Amino acid sequence: MLDAIQAETESAGEALPIDVVSLYPKDMNIYGDSGNVLTIARRLALYGYAPCIHEINQGDPWPAHVDMILGGGGQDTGQKKIIDDLFARADDLRAFAADGVPMLMICGLYQLFGHYFETIDGTRLDGISIIGAHTVGRDVRMIGNLVEHSARFGDIIGYENHSGQTFLDPGVEPLGRVDHEGTGNNGEDHTEGARVNNVIGTYMHGSLLPKNPAISDFLIRSAVERRYGSFEPRQTKEWAAELKRIDAIAAKARTVAANRPR
Repeated sequence: MLDAIQAETESAGEALPIDVVSLYPKDMNIYGDSGNVLTIARRLALYGYAPCIHEINQGDPWPAHVDMILGGGGQDTGQKKIIDDLFARADDLRAFAADGVPMLMICGLYQLFGHYFETIDGTRLDGISIIGAHTVGRDVRMIGNLVEHSARFGDIIGYENHSGQTFLDPGVEPLGRVDHEGTGNNGEDHTEGARVNNVIGTYMHGSLLPKNPAISDFLIRSAVERRYGSFEPRQTKEWAAELKRIDAIAAKARTVAANRPR
């Protein structure tokens, strides 16, 4: 699928490349998180850019350019597998974040981008502190479709499934706010996710980006503007029509998910 998207873009003429890192897809990719990578690649192509997807697993070198980083969720075992490699990359990741590289970290990597994750058995996995937060494993599991409210992105719709409860540091901006007890970051303070500059962390699986075009476009615009100075889509009429069709499908999917009981 990714090869087909890249070939389609290249066949239409010279297109500016955007290098997207898929971080730890072997071990941190559950509940459809790879769909976020497919969504970014497809939307980049429809905007007239050339998506270059780099799957970075343990020990793999960074590509020459890093314009966006997408990471998924994983079980505690997956987090333990990648933790040493994550710390080896920590300085680079902090530098990317400080330089404005947009990132989306889902569930397990959201936790490890915080200060630490203490698992339910008492094991402490130190994080890399890009996001001011810490997570504690609990017996209660938060699971189901979820709608959260965000001033920046409007209503965000996804699927949470986690027993880790995340608490944000004072002053850290949540990605959104939830209405119901027992949902979101910790089931207590009505926050969900976090946003630090262009870095987003969230528990939203589902995949998140196919149902939330506003977040996809935020990541894309941030990546393009950082690399090229401005975001100037070079769309054909066919690509514009296809993007409109995809957004209409996303709107229907959002409606279904928002009305499906937890």
